Amino acid sequence: MEILGASLRICVDDLETAIPFYERLSGGRALRFERGGVQVAAIGSFLLMSGPEAELEILRRVTATVAVEDVDEAHRLLTDLGATVLAGPVPTPAGRNLLAMHPDGSVFEYVDQRG
Repeated sequence: MEILGASLRICVDDLETAIPFYERLSGGRALRFERGGVQVAAIGSFLLMSGPEAELEILRRVTATVAVEDVDEAHRLLTDLGATVLAGPVPTPAGRNLLAMHPDGSVFEYVDQRG
């Protein structure tokens, strides 16, 4: 499994206020979408999220988002290494993802850009 990069997950109270700071910091433009009632802005290596506290509480448990070439391959390797797949793979606006708990208890989201 090839890891292509990782995104830092940041929960913010006001997405509209946070976006300009992270756009200037990263030198990029926000790619925005909504998922499960949560507004998301992907800007460079930052993934900003804002929404209902109950949803954000769950999202805060995920350490980082890891971009991979193929989520199915990540699923096989993670399972072989003793990780527990909590959800997925499922389609997303940008590809597919899965949530996995590593043997040490940390939770990561793995994403690819395949349809």
